[in-house]
Amino acid sequence: MVCPECGCTEDKVLETRVSKNKAIIRRRRECVECKTRFNTQEEVIRTEFHVVKSDGRREELNLQKIRSGLEIACRKRPVTSDQIDKALEQIQINLQKEFDREVPSKEIGGLVMKSLKAIDEVAYVRFASVYRQFKDADEFIREIKELYSK
Repeated sequence: MVCPECGCTEDKVLETRVSKNKAIIRRRRECVECKTRFNTQEEVIRTEFHVVKSDGRREELNLQKIRSGLEIACRKRPVTSDQIDKALEQIQINLQKEFDREVPSKEIGGLVMKSLKAIDEVAYVRFASVYRQFKDADEFIREIKELYSK
């Protein structure tokens, strides 16, 4: 670490604390040269995923888009924000296990559908209707029959 006062690169750690979710480590440091005390934070920086769209375009994975899709599908349903948070977290874990840096958008849609199916069937059908681009009521009926046949 570089001292913010004198620029010295030598310091000693006085105290270390781990955040509640254990994702961040805070350290209280003291510069050995000028004795200035300062705090630092350490956290894991994951490799960024890129989504490969069906038309071949690539864009950075945006977890807020996934959350938004989950929230829209669950609107006016008895689904808590905690359930949505857990679903999003599980989707992230699955992506990190299965893919290195690029993930096809179809895989993300499939993971969202799998999560919604476990949370709320109506939210699942809502999302499926948009994701699979249902064209008529027959496609809704087929999806619902498939949902109950398993």
